[in-house]
Amino acid sequence: MSPWIASLPMYNVTPQHAVSWRSLLSDCLDAFARAVGPAEVAIVDAPEGDLLQHWRRNDLLLSQTCGFPYRMLGLARAVHLIATPLFDAPGCEGPRYRSALVVSAQAWQRGATTVAACRGLRAACNSADSHSGMNALRHAVAPHACDGRFFSSVHWTGSHAATLHALASGTADMGAIDCVTLALLRDAHPERLEGLRIIGMTASAPGLPLIASRSLEANHAEALRDALVAAHAADAERARKLRLRGFARLTPDAYDEIADIANSAAQQGYAAVR
Repeated sequence: MSPWIASLPMYNVTPQHAVSWRSLLSDCLDAFARAVGPAEVAIVDAPEGDLLQHWRRNDLLLSQTCGFPYRMLGLARAVHLIATPLFDAPGCEGPRYRSALVVSAQAWQRGATTVAACRGLRAACNSADSHSGMNALRHAVAPHACDGRFFSSVHWTGSHAATLHALASGTADMGAIDCVTLALLRDAHPERLEGLRIIGMTASAPGLPLIASRSLEANHAEALRDALVAAHAADAERARKLRLRGFARLTPDAYDEIADIANSAAQQGYAAVR
């Protein structure tokens, strides 16, 4: 096989979690090599800038993306859908997840106890190509928007952790946080969530898909799916720390729900978070 790269960039919420995800990936690649023969694979850190370009690489053996770029930005046409994780976290049901609608302590004290009551507040969002931080939030507030606007301002933070920091510091009032990220951070650093309040959950959607380049042969993609199952079973304590229960095998059209959620907001006159 040609040289490949692999990465798991999406749930490295602490350095300790990053080590565990890298360990899981290493075990997966070992199981994959046992099944298909020696494979030259470099485990890499995904670039902080253009992840979409990283996910489109022809030498990408395995990575994890968000449902929004997978379905809405054309990534599905360039990759194999390998699997979708199953997590043990509040807001997850099987391979599906939600985002928690979180408000700052100050906003809560001023009466921001429902989504409707958050109209005119300051939003914090991780990125414009995120389902959990943008698309799900847009869908949640769309019924309460007026003339295509709901928030007084929108601050793009770059990550869910940075959104939580903006809420905790009082520089933003409301945001949507991936429920898996929230659970992992609560396990590791509960102090970061002190004073923050969850006022609801967004609509359920398929979880963050594991992908491989379309240049990978179909039988090798199937071996990769089996290797993920083997890696999960190899270390029960690691799986517990990652809140990982296993993997589901969805079809690509399962992610059409991401588009349905985006279209629903647009049909209500709320095409962008603002």
